[in-house]
Order: sequence, then C-alpha cells, then structure tokens
Amino acid sequence: MDTTGFSYEETMEHLALLANEALGLWELPTGSKARLINVSENETFLVEAPDGFKSILRIHREDYHTETAIACEHAWSRSLNEEGGVKTPDILPGRNGSTIQSATSAALGQKRYLVMFEFVEGSEPDQQDDLTGGFEELGEIAAKTHLHSIDWERPEPFERLVWDLDTVFGKEATWGNWRDGPNIGPQTREVLEQVEATVNERLTRYDRGTDRFGLIHADMRLANLLITKGETRLIDFDDCGLGWLMYDFAAGVSFMEDDPRIPELKQAWVRGYRSVRPLSEEDEAEIPTFVMMRRLALLAWIGSHSEVDIAKELAPTFAPVSEELGRNYLASLA
Repeated sequence: MDTTGFSYEETMEHLALLANEALGLWELPTGSKARLINVSENETFLVEAPDGFKSILRIHREDYHTETAIACEHAWSRSLNEEGGVKTPDILPGRNGSTIQSATSAALGQKRYLVMFEFVEGSEPDQQDDLTGGFEELGEIAAKTHLHSIDWERPEPFERLVWDLDTVFGKEATWGNWRDGPNIGPQTREVLEQVEATVNERLTRYDRGTDRFGLIHADMRLANLLITKGETRLIDFDDCGLGWLMYDFAAGVSFMEDDPRIPELKQAWVRGYRSVRPLSEEDEAEIPTFVMMRRLALLAWIGSHSEVDIAKELAPTFAPVSEELGRNYLASLA
C-alpha cells in the first residue's frame, strides 16, 4: 500500500526515475536506460544500451525483504547454479562489488534495495500449448532444488520468508487475510472457511519433517522458466523461503487451478519429480491441500495488491472460482 500520498501511476513514475538514476551504481555501457516491464511484488525494469547490452533490474518492494534476506536468496540461487544442477541467471555486482545496491527516492522518501540480473534470451512455455512436457520438467527441477536445499549449508545468519499455516492464515499473514479479498460473499466465505479449517487440520497432521519441509522456490510457475537453445533456466527467487516441499507444485499452478488439465499436469509433475527424488504416496495425496492453501494465499495477495494489473484482472472472478475449487476439494475428501 502506498503511504506517500502519490497515486499508483505517480509512484511508478518516481520509481522509474529512481531506476535510471541508480544505473550509475553498476558498470554499464554508455547510454543505458531502464524501462518498467512488470509490477508484482517488486518493480522489474529492462535495462538497454545502444550497443545491444541488456540486463534486468529489480527494485525490491519496500519493507518486504531485509538486506540479509536478499543476500540469502542470492547465495542459494548461485549455489543451485554451481552445484545443484539447476541453471539460474547470473547476478551482476555493482561498482562496489556487492550484488545488493540501495538508493533513495527523494520524492517518495523511500530507501529501496536494487539488484541487477543478467538478461537471458528465451521464452516461457505458452499456457495454451501442451503443457505436459513443461510440467514434467518443472517436477524434475523442483526435485533438484529440494535435494540441494536439504543438504545445503545455509549462510549464517539465514533469513528468508516462511510459507506455513501461520504466515498464510495467521494474524500477521505475509500477504494479508484472504477474507479481505475482492467479491467474497457470505456463501463464498462459508465454503472457504471450511477449506481453511481442513487445510489447517490436514497439514498439522502431515507435519514438518526435514524430508517434507525446507527451503523451496515457492513460485515455480511456467512464467519463471526461460527456455533458450534447449536449456531451461529457473528465475525469480524473490519468494524463496521455508515451506512444505509440495507447495512448489501448488505454486506451479497459480492462477490456473481451475484448468481442466490440472490432473494430467499433476501426474506429469509427479513423474518428473520421481525421476530425480523419491516421493511417497502420502506426499502425493496431499498435493491438492497445498493447492487450496496457495489459492487462499493468492486471494489474500489480490486483496492486498489491488493496484497491480494482474490483481485487477483477476479480482472479479477469483473468489467465486475459489469457492468452486473449495467445494470440489472438500467433496474429494468426503
């Protein structure tokens, strides 16, 4: 939520100014300019120079991550690339050698952390295409990240987000309360209250053993895969943190949970996962619970990020569809 008194559009203009003023923190070609290309949790800019150079600049959301937390994200991303068998984009250090820079917008009165990533040519899988192969590869990548995270010696101090029952449903939930989402009528709320209670009960019983709960990407959607020349890179570790491993599948179907292909895509994901790491029948059986947990988290996100384009687009139907998904989930357990 903006507390500066500026409109959303004015805030974006000031952040674009900040992005271009901050480019001097890196060794970049003469004439480099930053252009806003995406707003979600953070603001993402494409940096281009006349000589053809490109990079990606992320301006971190205010008060979302500390500098320590961002450093831990970078450490895991680099380690996965170097020893985990998962390709990730390089992070470009600034003139002072740090991958984390900071700058203050005089107009907004805000200090922001900034990170520059290499630009990777490529495209994400098209959601209208046959996604079976893409989800099988997602399963393989998820299993590799989980194997690595279980054995990885984390930096100290280690700080990342946590994705558990308290941070999704608690009083201080990371993305807010799903009940504050748009278009939640009495009937929808009644169904989703039952869903939340069921998710809480099942996951409390499911427990948090080290083979089930650990460091995860937490946003492993097709949109965060870049495919180029037959090589796939996993991008955007901004939400990585501690959570149940199977939450990575739920994140993978974000915003498309009602797609009729989901059962087939789940099978493909599980098949890919098992080609790399064992997965018990109990783990597989609980995947729909994580899908509903994630769906309620997204409903909260839409409510707390109402100014973002994708939230505006999804707001009219997200709650009613969530109700339908919730009814189907509860019926499947009856």
